[in-house]
Amino acid sequence: MNDTTLPAEPAPSYHVEFDVEPQLTGRNRLTVAFRIILGIPHLLIVGTPGFALGGGSWAYSRGGDQGWNFVSGLSGNGVLGLVASVVAVIAWFAILFTSKHPRGLWDLTRMYMRWRTKAGAYMALLRDEYPPFGEAPYPVTYVVAYPETPRNKWSVGLRFFYVIPHFIVLFFLTFAWAITTVIAWFAILFTGSYPEGLYTFGVGVMRWSIRVESYALLMRDEYPPFSMEA
Repeated sequence: MNDTTLPAEPAPSYHVEFDVEPQLTGRNRLTVAFRIILGIPHLLIVGTPGFALGGGSWAYSRGGDQGWNFVSGLSGNGVLGLVASVVAVIAWFAILFTSKHPRGLWDLTRMYMRWRTKAGAYMALLRDEYPPFGEAPYPVTYVVAYPETPRNKWSVGLRFFYVIPHFIVLFFLTFAWAITTVIAWFAILFTGSYPEGLYTFGVGVMRWSIRVESYALLMRDEYPPFSMEA
């Protein structure tokens, strides 16, 4: 009798993968200093980094309402984000009637999310390379597979209610991320480096928000974890 014990297989990761190739040192202080201005074209198209789908995202504004404000609607998601939201509504009806997500609509949403993750990483100071307008390579990973099996109509039908707990947590996490990003902005300008702990936190919050946003846009049916881990 063979008493050899096989090693336990690692738990599978979530079906939406996100990561950023670390860039902690040797940062470009000039582009970091003017990052908000440089990122305006992407902001208009795919919105601000972090959680935005369920209501908005935290952004710093000047003028009469100077301070951190929660940005909602088109300004939070960008033009393509608005399109992706409309596509999700159409897909919602399609899935409820056919149990299938129209592939063309799913691909359009994936294109938006890929673009959004690249632009988001740039705006959050996680990378210095200017992000492409579209699907060109960038040191950010966003992987999600098309669900070939029939979709879970109950999960899709009640999707808005299922994501509410994540919305609540991400509301506060995104605010904390905004604060740490400002701290990192000053750190980079003075030292040329992004503090590792703050960097890890930023990538983790972005990973969490991207998973939830993908789930809310009906790309997958598996419930996203309450975790910043890969």
